[in-house]
Amino acid sequence: MSTPHNRAENGDFAKTVLMPGDPLRAKFIAENYLEDVRLVNDVRGMLGYTGYYKGKKVSAMGSGMGIPSISLYAHELYSFYGVESIIRVGTCGGYSEKVPVGGLILAQAACTNSAWMQSYSLPGTYAPISDFGMLSRAVKTAEELGIRASVGNILSSDEFYTPDAEGWKKWAAMGVLGVEMESAGLFCTAAYLGKKALSILTVSDHFVLDQADLTSDERQTTLDDMIRIALEIAE
Repeated sequence: MSTPHNRAENGDFAKTVLMPGDPLRAKFIAENYLEDVRLVNDVRGMLGYTGYYKGKKVSAMGSGMGIPSISLYAHELYSFYGVESIIRVGTCGGYSEKVPVGGLILAQAACTNSAWMQSYSLPGTYAPISDFGMLSRAVKTAEELGIRASVGNILSSDEFYTPDAEGWKKWAAMGVLGVEMESAGLFCTAAYLGKKALSILTVSDHFVLDQADLTSDERQTTLDDMIRIALEIAE
């Protein structure tokens, strides 16, 4: 059984999929954290792997950038491959002094400036939220591992480069902790299909604090905390 964007067969994916934006990050997770790994998808270079973490079957697959991309891949995983939970593991820009560069955000909800949600034809404004059970386990796991993580709202933006250089301040004033480009689409897709989703994000650069962006080496080190939490809560 394959889809237009996935060559995997039925049973190739685990019930839980870790989903970084970069398919090479999925490869990194598979090669450094999982055992008995096999490649299950490589259509359009969107690498997907399945292996075992502490005896649990777990998958890791890239999502690409932006709400349309992650929603496409999440829809196929949820609808055709028996996936129940997707955990986005990615980076974000920091909006709050409470979370410095290298800090972790457990996304409770995701605001968005995207028109993508209009496809649901809802008679109002929908608030995309993560699965509370997964979020609760992530909070508990972070505490057990001695990892500091902040829980809060994020922004999933359609824009990386924007002419409104000061627009981020309006979101920050509403308590939004950081900005990325995918989570709102993932949360909506999961809700519509009756599945589960969570985003765990590492702040890689900052809009408020005068801190240097994470280097490539630092990204590998600090992303370890995010990946470990996700793997521990995988079902």
